[in-house]
Amino acid sequence: LSRGFRQKRRQISVRGLAGLGDVSELRKSFNRHLHFTLVKDRNVATPRDYFFALAHAVRDHLVGRWIRTQQCYYERDPKKIVDGWQVEEADDWLRYGNPWEKARPEYMLPVHFYGRVEHTAEGAKWVDTQVVLAMPYDTPVPGYKNNTVNTMRLWSAKAPNDFNLQEFNVGDYIEAVLDRNLAENISRVLYPNDNFFEGKELRLKQEYFVVAATLQDIIRRFKSSKFGCRDPVRASFETFPDKVAIQLNDTHPALSIPELMRILVDVEKMDWDKAWEITQKTCAYTNHTVLPEALERWPISMFEKLLPRHLEIIYTINQKHLDHVAALYPGDVDRLRRMSVIEEGDCKRINMAHLCVIGSHAVNGVARIHSEIVKNSVFKDFYDLEPEKFQNKTNGITPRRWLLLCNPGLAEVIAEKIGEDFITDLSQLKKLLQFVDDEIFIRDVAKVKQENKLKFSAQLEEQYKVKINPSSMFDVQVKRIHEYKRQLLNCLHAITLYNRIRSNPTKSFVPRTIMIGGKAAPGYHMAKMIIKLITSIGEVVNNDPYVGDRLKVIFLENYRVSFAEKVIPASDLSQQISTAGTEASGTGNMKFMLNGALTIGTMDGANVEMAEEAGEENLFIFGMRVEDVEAMDQQGYNAKKYYDRLPELRQAIDQISSGFFSPRDPGCFHDVVNMLMYHDRFKVFADYEAYIQCQGQVDELYMNPREWTKKVIKNIASSGKFSSDRTITEYAREIWGVEPSALKIPPPNLPRE
Repeated sequence: LSRGFRQKRRQISVRGLAGLGDVSELRKSFNRHLHFTLVKDRNVATPRDYFFALAHAVRDHLVGRWIRTQQCYYERDPKKIVDGWQVEEADDWLRYGNPWEKARPEYMLPVHFYGRVEHTAEGAKWVDTQVVLAMPYDTPVPGYKNNTVNTMRLWSAKAPNDFNLQEFNVGDYIEAVLDRNLAENISRVLYPNDNFFEGKELRLKQEYFVVAATLQDIIRRFKSSKFGCRDPVRASFETFPDKVAIQLNDTHPALSIPELMRILVDVEKMDWDKAWEITQKTCAYTNHTVLPEALERWPISMFEKLLPRHLEIIYTINQKHLDHVAALYPGDVDRLRRMSVIEEGDCKRINMAHLCVIGSHAVNGVARIHSEIVKNSVFKDFYDLEPEKFQNKTNGITPRRWLLLCNPGLAEVIAEKIGEDFITDLSQLKKLLQFVDDEIFIRDVAKVKQENKLKFSAQLEEQYKVKINPSSMFDVQVKRIHEYKRQLLNCLHAITLYNRIRSNPTKSFVPRTIMIGGKAAPGYHMAKMIIKLITSIGEVVNNDPYVGDRLKVIFLENYRVSFAEKVIPASDLSQQISTAGTEASGTGNMKFMLNGALTIGTMDGANVEMAEEAGEENLFIFGMRVEDVEAMDQQGYNAKKYYDRLPELRQAIDQISSGFFSPRDPGCFHDVVNMLMYHDRFKVFADYEAYIQCQGQVDELYMNPREWTKKVIKNIASSGKFSSDRTITEYAREIWGVEPSALKIPPPNLPRE
């Protein structure tokens, strides 16, 4: 009875935290939509109908607040902020429509491609272009309990009505339809495989399409707001940077810089220097990676064909930039080459990251160590030129989704101790430190974790038909599959554990369930081989009777947000093991920390700040630091040295190489072994020994549940810094020039102030 009452109270309390509102009103709205919108009753309604009826009911609740929010924005002078053997299957997520979005055909805009540039007395004209229409779809984004509903505007490509009308009229119907499809392909596939020329061109088209549509939309709003002037001939953009902030989220929207210049110079007939000043003040650039292959470099030939006017503008931007550098560093030709937006070579390319740095008033990395690398290495020449531009904005996660929603049990245990203010001020979690030795709190935190593990175990057993030991350590690495994230190091540890159990079948081992999940980019061969290796290790380990339930290895398929919401609250150990200096930040590491998993990781990305907040002794830190990696790069990394010196490493590699894990195809992992032995940029073997030793410390602590949970509590209590509320507040104050406000807009049924 007591337990039942406690569960009921917990549900009520968590429901209150989530702010469900008037349930009876929602029920009425649900029934209304089931009957009158979907024309169904409960005798014939499917689960999808129920979802749509509920979605429509919630949408009604949002719409009044959404309209009210937009009205307040137009009056209260806000800034508009603009904002990324596996087998791929198409996810046709719009097949049944999207109840959350509202189409806005009245704001459809033309986007131009191809054509040529004419230089006339009135200025440059981009003519003979192909036009694709951009159709906006608006999705409401509600704030937490403040009646504010912001707008996310997405764009869909539509062919114009007169598309190839001549061909259609003479009967070449199929050709007309094919051309129409070609235009609409722009928004049909997310991130096309860009390993081939057509894929690269489609990706560049996508990037320009979104940028061009959004910028036209921003300028229309600026002119029609009460701060602009509705007079169509007005051309004063003096206050534009005060009302608009464009945050370039990596290099993908870098074309915002030349596109804004094109609009200001060619369309609004503004003087170049004034246009450049406005563009720089409006744009800011967030760098998300230091890996050179991830920084976009577009071939000049492709640009010339697709966006000829933008190429001219980029050439002018670059020339003026290089003139400035040459004046400050006379005779330093090598510096000019390093800082140019145009990269010379067999295939001349445009370096989009350089364009972003030049065209922005602020440049930031996403964790302190990353921002230092950005300044001292990736963009060192630019930092020397304009040090005041460079900032850090450590990433964050929203506690509403990544604690309240996905882990209500833990949220409730925390709320019972410190109240509910942590939901909007995550730094309040520091108050938990006073309960580190509280036996009841230790028990409650451990109990929530065990309940999450039991629930997740049942789901795994159903999906993978593998018997899971819920008392085993849930050792989890979920993230994109990439060589720098070093899922291969995790694989080598799994093989080493397997070999140790096989060698000492009577010895006591801490049972582990090793789970690795993530997706590989469609054209990334090595990432797909890594997935194949993980699944192959699992097949051998999970079916070995000598191992039993002491070790399981599972590859988590189709890793996505909804799945992360289940696996993260159930995890004991969080693997954050990238080579030091390669991970910009990471946010999975923060989600695990907030949900009561301990971290084994390198001093990379946000791990550094997590260790600083919680104390390095409360994480399992191992391996090379950035300076060690740099020193190794100087002297040269020799993988064979580690292979020869470490017997367990050698055994694991020999097993992979010989086909032990792929008996039906012994040469299957030749490419993986060859890379690890001779071409490994991320130095897996160099950290193997330290990693294995550190995993021994993990085992040791796991055998003492009370001490383990105390470290868990210290980690949760120290995770307050990693709220996205703090991150966005810093962007607002230090980059966008906006003071965050706790203002709560009155709901639509109350009069406005």
